[in-house]
Amino acid sequence: MAATLRNLKIKTNTCKRVLKELHCYEKEVEIEAAKTADMKDKGADPYDLKQQENVLGESRMMIPDCRKRLEASLADLKATLAEIKESGQEGVEIKEAESTIADVEALSATTED
Repeated sequence: MAATLRNLKIKTNTCKRVLKELHCYEKEVEIEAAKTADMKDKGADPYDLKQQENVLGESRMMIPDCRKRLEASLADLKATLAEIKESGQEGVEIKEAESTIADVEALSATTED
């Protein structure tokens, strides 16, 4: 029985980590986009500007991949949580998992608009 609560905790932490990673990539895209816009405004060297646009593009490409991984880890977490609830187990891990699910779903709701 303890193994399933442990699995729940692991899956919760995985979800949290991927969510944090997504936030980092989104922040990086904002920073790189601002840097690119600033370079354009200042009439930067075309080669440097192209390099900066490549950096921005790479950062943007990471977001969809990260979202897919987040969706997968969320589905995994929900399945494990449902299994544990069915078996009647209790623990702080359940509350933490529910909280993490709510956080991820709140993010998904705001990004789909």
